[in-house]
Amino acid sequence: MDIGDYRREYAKGGLNRKDLSDAPFELFEKWFKQAMQADIPDASAMSLATVSAGGKPSQRTVLLKLFDEEGFVFFTNYCSQKAQQINENKNVSLLFPWTILERQIEINGTATKISTAESLKYFVSRPRGSQMGAWASLQSSPISSRQILESQLDTMKHKFNQGDIPLPDFWGGYRVVPETIEFWQGGVNRLHDRFEYKRSGDSWDIRRLQP
Repeated sequence: MDIGDYRREYAKGGLNRKDLSDAPFELFEKWFKQAMQADIPDASAMSLATVSAGGKPSQRTVLLKLFDEEGFVFFTNYCSQKAQQINENKNVSLLFPWTILERQIEINGTATKISTAESLKYFVSRPRGSQMGAWASLQSSPISSRQILESQLDTMKHKFNQGDIPLPDFWGGYRVVPETIEFWQGGVNRLHDRFEYKRSGDSWDIRRLQP
């Protein structure tokens, strides 16, 4: 199937150096709010790329649950493939593909586990079904049928039929501390606007990149 002619022009707007703050987080928050206001489905969804110790890459979509000047936080099973690869190689990459707005944000940095207290604070805010789901699934491990998975969930429903559901010791959050953050805005004739923030001590260097 040849889809070489499947294309469109990008003309929603540009990005200028004068529009950028000294640190990237203000612009990230602005773009994130605009993505939510545009009713983009799962605006908090981001691609997470990890690489094993042997150099094998893998990526998947996860949900951003917290961001501030310290970094970007997502949650997962600590036995999952992504967690195993992070344990082997803490360098990761995040991508927000807000193509409806003709925008992308790429974040490269290192992932580290957040504290148990931080993970618990988020875990107790989850719907009860999601809490049980965290207990029921050994994420990324093979399973022969969905019926077994549902049976595991039924077991958790019976086990935790009363009272609060405890935080699993194999589940929690990672914070991605950025080293670079690139803001990409589509442009006419493929002359896209790209600005990269690169951490330099306690400040950020900003440079425009060619499209």
